[in-house]
Amino acid sequence: MTSIKTVGIAGAGTMGAGIAIVAARAGFVTRVYDTREDALALACAQTKAFLEKSAQRGKLAADAIPEIMSRWYGTTRLEDLEDCDIVIEAVFEDLRVKHDLFSRLDKVCPPHTLFASNTSTISITEIAGGTGRPDRFVGMHFCLPAQLMKLIEMSPGLVTSDETFEEGWRFAQALGQTPVRTQDTPGFILNYFLIPFNNDAVRLVEQGVAEPADIDLAIKTALGYPMGPLELLDLVGMDTQRLLCSAMYELTNEPRVACPPLVRRMIAAGWLGKKTGRGFHSYRDTKMFGA
Repeated sequence: MTSIKTVGIAGAGTMGAGIAIVAARAGFVTRVYDTREDALALACAQTKAFLEKSAQRGKLAADAIPEIMSRWYGTTRLEDLEDCDIVIEAVFEDLRVKHDLFSRLDKVCPPHTLFASNTSTISITEIAGGTGRPDRFVGMHFCLPAQLMKLIEMSPGLVTSDETFEEGWRFAQALGQTPVRTQDTPGFILNYFLIPFNNDAVRLVEQGVAEPADIDLAIKTALGYPMGPLELLDLVGMDTQRLLCSAMYELTNEPRVACPPLVRRMIAAGWLGKKTGRGFHSYRDTKMFGA
């Protein structure tokens, strides 16, 4: 049983919006913070559309949608997270950005508030060092898309207290998710495999081995993956993939995690993926995955 009642999400991008759905759907008051009004408006619209599609598919009662949305609050004021029992950070994979955010949150939130990061590559201990409360900090890496995937990689930093980790674990279970414990190592479990794997798929395109649609179809058909690697990259976003690669490469110097030149060219062309309507594939809309 978790003592957490009110959840703060810092960042209304693809991951933050998905985590907010998970929290609000599980019955938690959910405050979503972003510096941009348009990002909050989009996240709110995507959330409602996703819930409506869930109801159409029989996975959610239609009359539950207004109640879930009543627990979802968007704000551009960091001070509105002051009553949160936990704040989950879902911003860019940049240590300085995360340190700045948590430094400000430390001044806003009371001492009992648990801080968590959705980072998938940066050391939990390093992030915790800039929070002002490293013992109350834990890694909670949700899988993309968070609103559909059940796994959370739970990672303690060197200074994370046992009580903090246990509370984070209970909270993950209360969300209806499946937590697994990982050590504070680059990529944890999933991205240790995924970042180089997805980059290899990009290099197949670069080398002209096959078209993106055929690469995705081969992976899905032969390996049973629900989504092809290039479809996944379109969902993640090329800009995010570049940041993931940079962070992982800095930590490991592994050549396979270095950002492929094609990803950089696609960013320059504005082909970021689903959110811009074009990546390795083309999209008619920017609805949340599953909506």
